[in-house]
Order: sequence, then C-alpha cells, then structure tokens
Amino acid sequence: MRCFHEVGVDGRELLIAVQAVYEEGKLRLLEPLELAEHTVVQISLEIWQDDMERGEWLDQGQRSLMRVWDSKK
Repeated sequence: MRCFHEVGVDGRELLIAVQAVYEEGKLRLLEPLELAEHTVVQISLEIWQDDMERGEWLDQGQRSLMRVWDSKK
C-alpha cells in the first residue's frame, strides 16, 4: 500500500496519500482512513497504470523520501 502522512509544525496532518479503486462511479479506498465523520477533504488524483516497473520506482522514491523525512525528527 502506498500511504504516507505529512505532519505540519503544529502536529496536525497536512497530507495523507492512499490508494483507491474506481468502481461503479465511486472511489473505494483500499484501507480505511482515521478521519472524524463529516471531515471535508480535497482530493487530487494520480491515475496508476498497470506498470509494475513504474510502481516499483515510485515505491522506491517514496521509501527514500520517508527515510530522509524521518531522519529530521
């Protein structure tokens, strides 16, 4: 699962990235989110192709980014 969280200086989450599948006119999240009911969100879409190599490159880049991000704590 490609999921990451970005936290602001005040400790509040700024960005949550998750995967979803578009089915029957709706997006179905692959994992639940920990959000309060009626939370308003803004959604940006990145459409994934069935390209395993591209997915692995993106995963590798995300892991590298998270290592750098986590080392600043």
